Formats: sequence, structure tokens, C-alpha cells
Amino acid sequence: MVCGGFTCSKNCLCALNLLYTLVSLLLIGIAAWGIGFGLISSFRVVGVAIAVGIFLFLIALVGLIGAVKHHQVLLFFYMIILLLVFIVQFSVSCACLALNKEQQSQLLEVGWNNTNSARQDIERNLNCCGFRNVNSNETCSAACFKNDQCSTCAPIIEEYSGMVLRFVGGIGLFFSFTEILGVWLTYRYRNQKDSRANPSAFL
Repeated sequence: MVCGGFTCSKNCLCALNLLYTLVSLLLIGIAAWGIGFGLISSFRVVGVAIAVGIFLFLIALVGLIGAVKHHQVLLFFYMIILLLVFIVQFSVSCACLALNKEQQSQLLEVGWNNTNSARQDIERNLNCCGFRNVNSNETCSAACFKNDQCSTCAPIIEEYSGMVLRFVGGIGLFFSFTEILGVWLTYRYRNQKDSRANPSAFL
């Protein structure tokens, strides 16, 4: 059977949702590994990562069940949710790739001032204190703080921020195109009939 047929559309959709399932489990696993080994102490960061992983897992589960059973309602909701996720993810990915150095610096400083636990993780892992200046009256999680030989965190973070944003933006764009592929496959698959089943049966 050619790849435009019912079976091929079903298999492609199942494979795509299995990929999403693996990515979601990987995301949850990395978040759990990070907090388990003490790399991340911010429950907000871990909570967001786990929530995104669970959301992606549920979407993949809906798509997988809809594809296996050729369930029209599940496939419809799966297609709508995937389209909305594509729009959001594509926009965020483009924003990550479009940020210049000044915008990155402003964004990092806002994030630094609004997250206390994540700030402590950064100071401990990068062995630096403060964002733009070191304040001896404030607490710092870095080992160098005891010797008063700490450098500020801003230059270290900004050195890698551009690379990280490009990586995140590129990965986001890649997965956004797989999502629009999923929308197209779902739309086509919903309107196909299984030649092995009763020709008059559509649901």
C-alpha cells in the first residue's frame, strides 16, 4: 500500500506520538535527576519541567489512542491542541532566536531578581556571587564567598546564554514542525477509511 493510504497514515501518527512519549518521559526524568542529585533546588523550575512533561505525555497518549482506534473525537481534540501548542512553541522559538545581547542581558537580570532558589543553584554551580556586583552583606551559596574572591555571575551566564537560547530555539523550531506534521497527518487520517473494515463504517 502506498504511503498515502490508511495504514501508513496510522503508522506515521503512532510513531510520532511514541516520539512525543519518549520526549515527555525524558523531560520528567531529567527534572527528577536534577533535583535528586542536588543540581536543582528550585521546585518551581522542577515543577514546570515535570508539568510540561506530563502535558506532553497526555497529548501523546490521546493521539496514540485516537490513532490506534481511529476515534474521530479524540483525533479532533488532539489536532486542535497540537495546533495551539505549535503556535505557542513556534512563537517562543522565534523569540529565543531573535533576542539580541542587550535583550538577553535584561531578561537574565529580571529572572535573576525574581528567583531566589534558582539564583542559589547558579551561584553554587558556577562559583560566583551576585549578578552585576558582589554584596558582602548578602548570603551567597558559592564556595569562593568565604574567601572574598568571587566574581560576578553576569559575565559567566551571558557567555552561555546566547548559545543556550539558540539551542532551545532550534530544538523548539524542530519540534514545532513535527507538530504541524502531526496536525496534517491527523486531518488526513480522520478522513480516511480502513479498507479492511466495513466500507460503510467511518467511526
